[in-house]
Amino acid sequence: MNTLQLSWLMLRRDWRNGEWRVLLIALVLAVGSISTVGLFANRVSLALQQEAATLLGADLRIVATHSFPPVYRATALQRGMRVVEVATFPSMVVHDQQNVLAEIQAVEEGYPLRGKIHIDDGTQYVAQGIPAPGTAWVDKRLLQRMGLQLGDRVDIGALNMRVGARVVRDVDQSVGFASFAPRVLINAADLPTSGLVQPGSRINYKILFAGDSAQLADLRAWLQGQLAVGEKLEGVRDARPEIRTALERAEHFLGLAALTAVVLAGVAMALAASHFIKRHLDTCAMMRCLGATQGQVLRIFIYQFLLLGVLAVLLGGLLGYAAQSALVQSIETMREATLPPPGWLPLRQAVASGMALLLGFTFLPLWQLKGVSPLRVIRRELGMPQARTGLLYASGAAVLSALFLWQAGSLKLGLTVLAGLTVGMLLFGLLAWLAVHILTWLPLRGSHVFANLARHGRTNALQIVALSLGGMALLLLTFVRADLLESWRDRMPPDAPNRFIVNIQPDQLASIKKFFIQQQLPAPHLFPMVRGRLIAINDQAVSGNNYSETRARRLVEREFNLSWSDSLPTENALVQGVWWERGVSSVLSLEEGIAKTLGINMGDTLTYDVAGTQFSAQVVNLRKVQWDSMQVNFYVITAPDLLINYPTSYLTSFYLPTDRAQAGDALIKAFPNLLLIDTDAVIEQVRQIMDQIAKTMSAVFLFTLLSGLAVLYAALLATQDERIHEAAILRTLGADSRYLRRLHLTEFAVLGALSGLFAAAGGTLLGWVLAIKVLEIPYHSSALIWLVGVGGGIITVTLAGWLATRRVARMSPLQVLQSV
Repeated sequence: MNTLQLSWLMLRRDWRNGEWRVLLIALVLAVGSISTVGLFANRVSLALQQEAATLLGADLRIVATHSFPPVYRATALQRGMRVVEVATFPSMVVHDQQNVLAEIQAVEEGYPLRGKIHIDDGTQYVAQGIPAPGTAWVDKRLLQRMGLQLGDRVDIGALNMRVGARVVRDVDQSVGFASFAPRVLINAADLPTSGLVQPGSRINYKILFAGDSAQLADLRAWLQGQLAVGEKLEGVRDARPEIRTALERAEHFLGLAALTAVVLAGVAMALAASHFIKRHLDTCAMMRCLGATQGQVLRIFIYQFLLLGVLAVLLGGLLGYAAQSALVQSIETMREATLPPPGWLPLRQAVASGMALLLGFTFLPLWQLKGVSPLRVIRRELGMPQARTGLLYASGAAVLSALFLWQAGSLKLGLTVLAGLTVGMLLFGLLAWLAVHILTWLPLRGSHVFANLARHGRTNALQIVALSLGGMALLLLTFVRADLLESWRDRMPPDAPNRFIVNIQPDQLASIKKFFIQQQLPAPHLFPMVRGRLIAINDQAVSGNNYSETRARRLVEREFNLSWSDSLPTENALVQGVWWERGVSSVLSLEEGIAKTLGINMGDTLTYDVAGTQFSAQVVNLRKVQWDSMQVNFYVITAPDLLINYPTSYLTSFYLPTDRAQAGDALIKAFPNLLLIDTDAVIEQVRQIMDQIAKTMSAVFLFTLLSGLAVLYAALLATQDERIHEAAILRTLGADSRYLRRLHLTEFAVLGALSGLFAAAGGTLLGWVLAIKVLEIPYHSSALIWLVGVGGGIITVTLAGWLATRRVARMSPLQVLQSV
C-alpha cells in the first residue's frame, strides 16, 4: 500500500471518528468567510463604480476641444464596446424677447451609456431614447428663468426647437466650472444646421465608452499611447475629485472587512491545527513503532491535509457564494442596491488564501509530528517534540502579513491595521499573562480557580488573545463601525453648499452682500479668483511632454483658478510648512495632491502666466483639501500682494433651502452677468452613493461578525481535551457535577471578562487610528463599548464554554476516565 492510499484510508477513518471536525470547520470557515466578504465586497465595489459612472454617463470618456479621429470609435467597436459622441457648448437660448445663456448638449442615439435620464413631458418616467430632431429637453432652471411651458418654441442659433420635456434628473453633470448654465439636450442630427459650429467655436467634444472591466482596461491601455495634445482621458476617479474621495473611503471600509475576516480565519486555523495535531501524537508513535520512517509519517499527514484542504476550499467557496447570494435576496436594502453579479477573482483569492493559511499554520507543526518518539507508546508523558517556536509563529505571521496586504488593496490601510493588530496581540498576551497571575494574589473567593488559570498561564494568555481578537472585531464592526460611518457621512451634512455663484465683479461685492441680507440668507464668503497657467518650476519650463501620467499632463496644460488669502481656508489643513504672516510677499500654498502629481516640493519656485504677465513665488506650505465638502477650494493660494492687481472676479458657495429657490431666480434677475450653478443634483448623487455604501457595509460586516463568533467556538474546542483530562482527575478525587460546572463557568467568566476588556480597549484604539490616520475623520468613542465588551465577553464565552463542556460535568467518573 502506497503512502497516498494510506493517507486516504486514515482520512476516511478520522472523518468517521470526527477527528477532522474542528480543522475542517475552521478551514471551511476561513475560505467561506474570505469568499463571502470578498464576493460581496466585489459586488459592492462594482455597484459603486456603476453608480459613480452615471455621473459621467459612461465608464470612460475622452474630452477635447476638437473632434475625434474615427479610429477611436472604430477601435472601441472592434472590442465589442458601446460608443457615443457628445458635443457641449454654451449658447444663448431665445424666447419671447428673453435671452439666457445655456449649456447645449448634442447627443447621439444610445446616450447615456451609464445611468438614466428622467424626464417629464406631462408624466415623469425614464427616457428610453434621446430628443427627436427639432425637439429640446430642458432643465428646470431654464423653464423657471424664461417662464417656459412644455410645447413652447425656443431659438438656439439657427434652430427653432420645440420644448418637448423637462429633464428631472440628468447624468454627466460637471462640478467643475465648465457647466455653469442651465442645460438643454438636443439631437446631434440638429447640430450641423444650427450655425453654431464655426471655426473658433467654444465646443467641447466628448466620446463616451462603456464595456466590461477587461474591455475598459484594454482600451485605456491602447488610448494612452494615442491621445493627442489637448485630449483628456477620464474615468470616474480622474474626472471627479469628490467622487474619487468617496470611492476611496468606501474601499477602505471594504478592505477593513476583508482584513478582519482573514485575521479571524487565521486564528481559527491555528487553534484547530494545534488541536488536531495534539490528538494524533499517539498515532504517529504507533506508526514509528511499526517501522514507518520520519519522511513517511510526514508525507502521510501532509497528503491528508492537502486532501482536506481541497475539499474544504471547495466547500468554503460554495458556502461563500451561496451565502452572499442568499444575503442579497434576504435583505431588502441589498435588493434595493441592485448589486451586479460578482467576478471570479474573489473566489480564486479565497481559495489561494485558504491553502496559504492551511500550509502556513499547519506545515511546521506537521514537521514536528515526524519527530514523535516511538517511546510515547509506553510513555504517555512525552508530548510534542521540541521545535523552534519562533519559526512556527513566524510562518503564520508571514502568511497573515501577505494576506493583509493582498486583501487590503491599500498599502497604507494594510500596514496600519497589521501593525495595530500585531502590537495589540503582543500587548494583550503580556497583559493577559500578568492578569491571570495577579488574580492569584488577590484575596478573592474561588482562589483555586485563579490558581488553575495561572498554572496554565501561557495557554490561557493565548486563549484570551484569540477571544479578545474576535471580540475586538465584533466591537469594531458594530459600535466603532457605526461611529466611523456616522462621522464619515457627516462630512457632507444636509446643509452642504448647493449653489455656486461665479463671475462676481469687484464693484458688485457690496451689492451681493446686501442682496443676501435682504433675502435673509447667511452672508457669503467671497473668494477672489484669477486664471493662470503654470509655465515653469525652478525656472525650468514645463509642459505636458515633461510628464508621462495623463492627469499630470492635463494639469500643466490647463489654466488654474488661483486665489489669495491672508489666512488658511477653513476646509484646509496644513501638512507641511506654516501659513504666512500678513505683509509677506512672493509666497504661495499648494494642495498636496497636485504637488505630488507634478513633483513639486517645499521651497520650489513656481512661475505662472496670467493674461500675458508672469510672476514667480516660492512654495512655503502644502495643504490637504476636503474636496467632498462642496466648499470653494483652490489648488493654489498666494499671498495677496501677488494677485491683487490682476483682473479679478469673485465666486462663492452657499446653501439655498428648497423652499427658498425663488431667491436664486431673484439673484439672476438682479445681477444678469452672474452664473448661478445649482449643485443639488450632484450632491444628491454623491449622497445616494454614500447611503448605498452605508447599507452594504452593514451586510459585509455582518458576516465578519459571524466569523468572529466562530473563532470563539474554535478556541474553546482547542482546549476541550485538556479540560476533560482535568475533569477526570477532579471526578476521581470526589468532585461532583455542580463543583465542575461552577469551576468551568467561573473560569470561562474570567476569561470572558479579560477578553472583553482587551477587546474594548483594542477596538477603541484601532477605531481611533483608522479614523484619524486613515479615513481622516473625527472619532468619538462611547462608554457603552466598554460595558458591552466586558459584559458581552462574560456572557458569550461563559455560554459557549458551558455548551462545550456541559457533557463532561454530567458524566460519571468512569466515563470521564474512559474518554481521556
